[in-house]
Amino acid sequence: MADQTVQIDEISATQLSVQLTGDAPPRLIDVRTAEERATACIKGSLWADDEQVKIILETWDKSTPIVVHCHHGGRSLQAAGYLMQHGFTCVKNLTGGIDAWSLEMDTQVPRY
Repeated sequence: MADQTVQIDEISATQLSVQLTGDAPPRLIDVRTAEERATACIKGSLWADDEQVKIILETWDKSTPIVVHCHHGGRSLQAAGYLMQHGFTCVKNLTGGIDAWSLEMDTQVPRY
């Protein structure tokens, strides 16, 4: 059987900012550690600890628009792929993570 690599769409901090203020904003999922989240957080994001991931997988509609973020975009890319492998169809990765958000959209979010 051939390897089936999942293609993850990327979204910039600017594009995400526009979508978050639109009529149908995506759910923003933070996959960083608790320590990282205590340092900096994007307002309105949902922290995806193990319990929350279980809830997402079991209860969310698979067509829910989701944007996943981490510090720089690597872990969230993997998390986005995981969600897509579990049937979610509208998942994007925040390019540059919360660091890009802090630089481009909200300088009040601390960089670390």
